[in-house]
Amino acid sequence: MSIEARHTFSPEQLSRWLPTVIELADAAGAEILRVYRSAFSVTFKRDHSPLTEADLGAQRIISAGLATLAPGIGMLGEESPPEIFRQRRAWSALWLVDPLDGTREFVKRNGEFTVNIALVQDGEPVLGVVSAPARALLYAAARGVGAFRRNADGSRTPIHVCAQAPAKLRILGSRSHADAVLDRMLEQLGPHERISIGSALKFGLLADGSGDLYVRRGATCEWDTAAGQAVVLEAGGCVVDFNGQALRYNARESVTNPSFIAYGDRSRDWSALFASAPAPSERLR
Repeated sequence: MSIEARHTFSPEQLSRWLPTVIELADAAGAEILRVYRSAFSVTFKRDHSPLTEADLGAQRIISAGLATLAPGIGMLGEESPPEIFRQRRAWSALWLVDPLDGTREFVKRNGEFTVNIALVQDGEPVLGVVSAPARALLYAAARGVGAFRRNADGSRTPIHVCAQAPAKLRILGSRSHADAVLDRMLEQLGPHERISIGSALKFGLLADGSGDLYVRRGATCEWDTAAGQAVVLEAGGCVVDFNGQALRYNARESVTNPSFIAYGDRSRDWSALFASAPAPSERLR
């Protein structure tokens, strides 16, 4: 099957594939932990982001596994060669993979890093796995199947977003990316609790009801968010840009996401609070 073939995934097929994707995330996580417990070295890419042996080892494991599971589906990943848009725009489905999301957290050895694997169909994430190997924690979901958290003891707990946000919001934010403009905008929400944590763990905490709102201004890539978005959606939440449109994938030449909001309470117009936000490159006045 060529990667230009059209794909439609039923809940039954996604349910069959999900255990294998989880196994790949576990295998990648084991390789990451092997490096994590050693005296690893760090190099830097052109964008000055860090790169380690763990990133590359996890990428090899996931890439080989997905090629075996679904040889007709292309893959984009942080550590894979970029595909030309005029070619990949014809893909109705693709895998989006970040083998080690939160390399800065990995280097700091704080455990707040994840393995992200998502399957996208016609621009929408329909399956997602977010694994935090240092925490023995995993979030997984597939469209029409449900979302769950696998706990450190191996048990699985179905998860749902907090559908009615409390008066004192629990706002999730990045551990490594400060944003003074966003801080000012969040003050409009009144008293709130800030929960700072690295990588796609923020999506997991939102999906299991441990947080209420995650707002990100500035650059993220499609492989940073697709798996977490799949989990949040199946847990009953939303991930939208500042205009209220759902994040979509493989729809543009750039793989950079717009600023976005993830939330569980659908009764509030969250995007209206941030629609007038200045671009991240603007200076704080």
